[in-house]
Amino acid sequence: MPNIGEWIEVNDSMQQDYKYQIVSGSGRDFDSGFNPELSPKEMLKAGVFEGKYLNDCRDEFPDSWFRQAKISETADPSLNYFGLKSRESLQAWQEKGWIIEPDPRGWFQWYCRYYQGRRIPDVDSKQIKRWRGFARHAGQIKANCEAGDLSCRPKQRQALLQWSYDPFI
Repeated sequence: MPNIGEWIEVNDSMQQDYKYQIVSGSGRDFDSGFNPELSPKEMLKAGVFEGKYLNDCRDEFPDSWFRQAKISETADPSLNYFGLKSRESLQAWQEKGWIIEPDPRGWFQWYCRYYQGRRIPDVDSKQIKRWRGFARHAGQIKANCEAGDLSCRPKQRQALLQWSYDPFI
């Protein structure tokens, strides 16, 4: 884990010469309105984004996050916890305006950097607002599924997992 005050340098296929400073302890000091239920490491281990995420930028993040991660060079829905296609292409995210700079890979990249201790107040508030809006999916599962029935609404459950919500409600 990086130390407070440390600068992280990023040079990968999507971002070159980008630097950010760690200003908070890893996994600590989150905004009071942001209470993710899973760490990036837990998400990667469970199976998210069809295994096709952070493949060429792993040096930016702790090795421990990837030891048990389900990673693939090509999108493979079987690697997702619920075993189904769960993501739109990066191009679709870009077209819909869902990418908030300085995180060209989207919400999960922002979350990984935030989890490590990067803080950018304007960006953080936008991403936290998006995360909070996603809670409606948990409400739909609670309202429409028997407790513990993981076969009910698996696509919504996978989406919750990919937004750091507990899908096992």
